Amino acid sequence: MRDRIADGARPLVSYRVIVELISATTTKTGLTVRCELDTGLYPRGIVVSDAEIAALNIKRAEFHGEWNYTISPNTYPPNCAFIS
Repeated sequence: MRDRIADGARPLVSYRVIVELISATTTKTGLTVRCELDTGLYPRGIVVSDAEIAALNIKRAEFHGEWNYTISPNTYPPNCAFIS
């Protein structure tokens, strides 16, 4: 059975459609989104250690904290050295 698409909805058939969908996002409070496709090539297989993750200043959101979070700079006293 073929899935039905809601009126006005477009299937995600290309990167262009996805970028257009994301960039059309707005909120009642006036947030708008700028979106573009990054076609850069990036290295694969980079491993981030548990210690490196633990050193990040991450605050997870109450709603889906595994997806929604804020990463802030770490603040260390001037006489403190951070060694990784």
